[in-house]
Amino acid sequence: MSFHSTPSITTLYPEYTTTTPLDHLRSTAYSYLDAQSHTYLDYTGSGLCSSVQLAAHEARLASTLYGNPHSVNPTSEAATIAVEQTRKRILKHFNADPAEYAVVFTPNATGAARLVGEGYQYRRGGRLVLSADNHNSVNGLREFARRHGGGVKVACVGIDTTGARGPRGEMRIREEEVVRKLPRYTGVGGGVRKVVQVGKDVGKEAGRGCLGRFSSSSRSGKILLPTSASEKHHYHHHQQPAEKKEGTGSERRNGLFAYPAQSNFTGVRHPLHWVPLAQSRGYDVLLDVAAYLPTSRLDLSGDIKPEFIIVSWYKLFGYPTGVGSLIVKRSALAKLCRPWFSGGTVKAVTVGVKWHQLSDRLEEAFEDGTVNFLSIPEVAVGLDWLDSKDNPPPSSSPGPGPGPGPGSDGESERERYLYRVGGMEILETRVRCLTGYFLERLKNLRHSDGRPMVEIYGPTENKMRGGSVAFNLLDARGQYVDERLVAFESAAARISLRTGCFCNPGAGEAAFGLDIWASFFRLPLPKLWSMWRGQGRDKKLSFEELLRVLGLPTAGGIRVSFGVASNVRDVDCFFGFVEKTYRDRVTGKEGLPDRQGC
Repeated sequence: MSFHSTPSITTLYPEYTTTTPLDHLRSTAYSYLDAQSHTYLDYTGSGLCSSVQLAAHEARLASTLYGNPHSVNPTSEAATIAVEQTRKRILKHFNADPAEYAVVFTPNATGAARLVGEGYQYRRGGRLVLSADNHNSVNGLREFARRHGGGVKVACVGIDTTGARGPRGEMRIREEEVVRKLPRYTGVGGGVRKVVQVGKDVGKEAGRGCLGRFSSSSRSGKILLPTSASEKHHYHHHQQPAEKKEGTGSERRNGLFAYPAQSNFTGVRHPLHWVPLAQSRGYDVLLDVAAYLPTSRLDLSGDIKPEFIIVSWYKLFGYPTGVGSLIVKRSALAKLCRPWFSGGTVKAVTVGVKWHQLSDRLEEAFEDGTVNFLSIPEVAVGLDWLDSKDNPPPSSSPGPGPGPGPGSDGESERERYLYRVGGMEILETRVRCLTGYFLERLKNLRHSDGRPMVEIYGPTENKMRGGSVAFNLLDARGQYVDERLVAFESAAARISLRTGCFCNPGAGEAAFGLDIWASFFRLPLPKLWSMWRGQGRDKKLSFEELLRVLGLPTAGGIRVSFGVASNVRDVDCFFGFVEKTYRDRVTGKEGLPDRQGC
């Protein structure tokens, strides 16, 4: 038993009893978990697919033929309709105005971030501001900014590791630090551009932003001519609007601010009001909602209106994989400049003259090739599955039910209605209660001599946090239990959890109190120079050697996260495993394979 007993979950969180309908789903739509004796604790890594979603997919494919949507034949029309209905369903989930926001389908959140990174047009001396707490898919934006030229500066908003709770505080980002890294003016002096009037038809053909690629035309029918030879290449490839539209800040944006609504490492929820804060200081905002959206709703009808939102849909409901979205303001999408074109993105191309014009539809201009038309409609199914509260309660009158359930064909409408989650609110309540209960039990874990068995990273209370908990286990000597050992032994116990740095090196550096500059400068100068010059390509430094250079006692941590099918038995199973396997045990690294990366 734990050194200190923890009250029951209903004692700590009486509202947990309101989430009991989800226990019914666990025994029906997610029955495969218990049938396989599996404890799933990696919902931040991926959501789980219900049997209802799979049945809906099978029924749809059995009843309708779908073909390549780039045509007008019946199968093509069916695919086009299904894809467009899914766009509308996504905007409905965000409560977003279709006149203001568009949905661009991508392979995942990483693909959405790449669209922004490769197409964003910084002003001279502009800034890319990244929070240190970011997934690598967002960290990678700095490489595009570095190659952009024009004196673009990359700034990082650090994580505050002070505070009484935990070894590194709550690992939040201080708002004053955000403000400090978002100066209101970042431009540098540049040559005055000459404005040349052209015919109105040219301006129309060129379209918005980068949609037309023969000249650098704007909507007003003007061509902006660079005054120096160094600018010619830039203007050949990129169009820039000549006039500032009121309220859009099209010519005076200071740069791009990118941060996550929820940390995929610690579960910290960063304030959404940083979106209008950054915008008021002249910045566009990219909000990563991949970890936030599975248990919370982002409402785009109020004051929180980021220019760019990135998401992977499998994070919410497990299926389909390979489908993500860039939910983007139409005004911001029109200003992105694509570095290339492909099938499906263009309206016309000539070969004799190197000219092309992107599709008139902004969404299609940014979707490379044929979209995944067989899987995209399953996003709408998944959203309906989570958002069942949006549907009216079933009546006793006959009529079509809300979809196929895992039971018999003779189920009543009311019975089938039980095979829905019941809305994001019930899901958020359950995850919050389980997370708080898990944290309480984690803090009470002790070895027989009273030494703590865990070190927690991030908030140890439920305030302003999501359903991910990061920590390390400590052995009987107070040393870290190697995360590789935990990965192997938990897998043998049929527990799925996550180990490593979770693709979030900034949070990892903060968790272990690393001074990266001091660590790197302990390297011999030739090795340091080789690493610096070969950014991303240097293979002479192994990952294990890097850990030694940084002085890391382990390569990361353990992450447990909760979701739609989680219950108290999952928590009990985890603590039963930990107490049985690691209490009073001295662990080592013998026999563990070398790490290949993080």
